[in-house]
Amino acid sequence: MRPKKTRWVTCEPGERCFRPQCKPQNVLEGIILNLDEFEALRLAHLEGYDQEKIAKQMRIHQSTISRILTSAHKKVTDALVNIKAIRIEQGCCQIINPSTPLRINTERSRSIRGGRKGRNG
Repeated sequence: MRPKKTRWVTCEPGERCFRPQCKPQNVLEGIILNLDEFEALRLAHLEGYDQEKIAKQMRIHQSTISRILTSAHKKVTDALVNIKAIRIEQGCCQIINPSTPLRINTERSRSIRGGRKGRNG
């Protein structure tokens, strides 16, 4: 399996865990919501961003955002319907200050555009 690309997030949730009060903790199941899923939900539903804008903000491809949102919706729905706790964990995310300008990796950009020759060229 290919390693995950770093996702850039601006919202640090700290240590967050949401637990239903109606079920004893010793019998409570839980789900883990990754920080990239948390950030994608926040940007989509609280900030009103479309998937293209979320992808730019998190520095990943738009199709990846679609998969992240689908996964997050499924997990949150499972937790709400089946009375499960939700714990947020960092995963493969890098937390940045929202005022930090996005810097593009020029070496990578050149190779994507064909500006750098490969090993055989």
